[in-house]
Amino acid sequence: MTVHRSRFHRSNRRRSTRPDRAMGAPSPARRSLTQRLLTRLAAEQGDVPGWVLITLMTAGIVVALWAVASDQIVQIFQNAMAPFLSGSL
Repeated sequence: MTVHRSRFHRSNRRRSTRPDRAMGAPSPARRSLTQRLLTRLAAEQGDVPGWVLITLMTAGIVVALWAVASDQIVQIFQNAMAPFLSGSL
């Protein structure tokens, strides 16, 4: 989870009066942290192959169940829907 601060957030720290930081230039330590974070975020690619595998396995399970028990699945569906459709199925 990422927490962002708004521009209007007031800090309890005193501002530096040094000329290199007068215009809000980040310190060298902060600059390296920012660079490290940007590098890490740029390298984030997600787990697409995992999601593809889960989707394919789910589809395979559905196809296998439908092939084995299609008549029973249709009957269960018709029995479940009959009260709502007044037995017209």
